[in-house]
Amino acid sequence: MTHPTDPDQQVFHSHRNLLFSVAYRILGTAADAEDAVQDAWIRWSSADRAQVADPKAYLARIVANLAMQRLRSSRWQRETYLGPWLPEPVLTGGDTADAVTDAESVSMAMLVVLETLSPLERAVFVLREVFGFSHAEIAVAVERSEAAVRQTAHRAREHVRAQRPRFTVDRSQQRGVTERFLAAATGGDLNTLLELLSPDVTLWTDGGGKVRQARRPVRGAEPVAAWFAAIGTVTYQGVEPHDMHAALVEMNGGPGLVFSGAGRVVATICLDIDADGRVTAIHNVANPDKLRAVADGTTHHLRTT
Repeated sequence: MTHPTDPDQQVFHSHRNLLFSVAYRILGTAADAEDAVQDAWIRWSSADRAQVADPKAYLARIVANLAMQRLRSSRWQRETYLGPWLPEPVLTGGDTADAVTDAESVSMAMLVVLETLSPLERAVFVLREVFGFSHAEIAVAVERSEAAVRQTAHRAREHVRAQRPRFTVDRSQQRGVTERFLAAATGGDLNTLLELLSPDVTLWTDGGGKVRQARRPVRGAEPVAAWFAAIGTVTYQGVEPHDMHAALVEMNGGPGLVFSGAGRVVATICLDIDADGRVTAIHNVANPDKLRAVADGTTHHLRTT
């Protein structure tokens, strides 16, 4: 969309980042989130804006409802997906990472947990816990009673807490662990990898059946370390080891790794790190369809305000 000059377009444009932020957290894919934002623009264009007292809240409710509907329609595709289904990674700005709540709510680990919720639970959780909407406002957005929304919010919150205990990992520690992991993986340093990995670490690889990846999670420090120690010695997706380049980037609110070669992005990696600085989960996305948002270099500012 070109830079708007019409006042109503300007209002929408001023909230566009927020709308994408809501949609992405509900959907877990950048492409679908962009489509939801575009659909919200169509709704906004045809609405009687004289009746809209709070454009920001109004637009956020619209895009949340649209995202929830879109998530429902795509559910079967995710359930029949070849191998683990992981969210689509996106490059994020430092403003996202600087706010702990913002960074955690778009981390790959959190998005994976949100994937286990129903579409309604996910929308309610995102609007309530991440963006701070009232139960009454959410009830309007998802077309449910306020009492039903309260119950759904409680159920979703308890589910997320059970799977994703809250703790704060120092940002510099996150970056340090990621840098050491990259050096050890590309250098074939098995011992350092074993030091960095939690004994019960899990590696999730998403190739979507389009590239060769593990169809099931790889569990345990030794097999996961062996997997990554081989990075510098094997040809991957037609890219020779000496032609493979790895970069440390800001991705999903924290440090992430992008592997590229032969003129294309071939994989991304996000590490989940516990309070002791050990890697507990690794999310490796290699499905080319899910690498477009990273490959095009667009930085998303996924702040909640």
